[in-house]
Amino acid sequence: MKFTVLIPARLASTRLPDKPLADIGGKPMVVRVAERAAASGAEAVVVAADDARIERACREHGVRCVLTRTDHTSGSDRLAEACERLALDGDDIVVNVQGDEPLIEPTLVRETARLVAARSDCVMSTAAHGIGDPEEFRNPNVVKVVLDRSGLALYFSRAPVPWWRDGSADGMAGLSPELRPLRHIGIYGYRAGFLRGFPRLEPTPLERIEALEQLRVLWHGHRIAVHVADVAPGPGVDTPADLERVRALFRRPPA
Repeated sequence: MKFTVLIPARLASTRLPDKPLADIGGKPMVVRVAERAAASGAEAVVVAADDARIERACREHGVRCVLTRTDHTSGSDRLAEACERLALDGDDIVVNVQGDEPLIEPTLVRETARLVAARSDCVMSTAAHGIGDPEEFRNPNVVKVVLDRSGLALYFSRAPVPWWRDGSADGMAGLSPELRPLRHIGIYGYRAGFLRGFPRLEPTPLERIEALEQLRVLWHGHRIAVHVADVAPGPGVDTPADLERVRALFRRPPA
């Protein structure tokens, strides 16, 4: 199976300035992400950057990079432009790996690609894993996804769903295994043709309310297949504290 990994990298960040260039074990974070993505067996790994400094850092470490416009409102818009610049065929499989995931599991990248390639009834794939912590279940910063019997996404929400009406106060205890809460993992597989057309889909009320771009796909009647991973992914980097935690993991000697 052939697929391309695209990594959107935007230099501006309110919580962590110049985030893609943050040093992790002697390499910029975006390079660390690209190295993990390459271990998935992808045919190509390309960073879609908005600044020449990111392009230069990638080039210095042998990572392919394309410069995109600076005015994109979302990572999906940036990747749509990257698909055009790379002249990807409409049926080519593309996996969007976030540029702040230096510990992304290569297996997760590969499974996301495999799933969208296998599901001709779906325009996208993504991933999730089980939630066992009631605090995480209630946390609005943790996005939840509910699936149907065939593993398709019914809905994504920041609310604690599904909620066991007759259960305990945390809404989790007693749920059957097939209805256990699932945390959404922000990785996406697409066919390049759909990704190129995504910016032309009209933004939707649910997307605005939840601040979740993937709801635009469901609103317009498309389907998203979901791979349920056995374990949670490694921590991403959103804040300076997150960065220090990841740096510590890179400094830790192998077991």
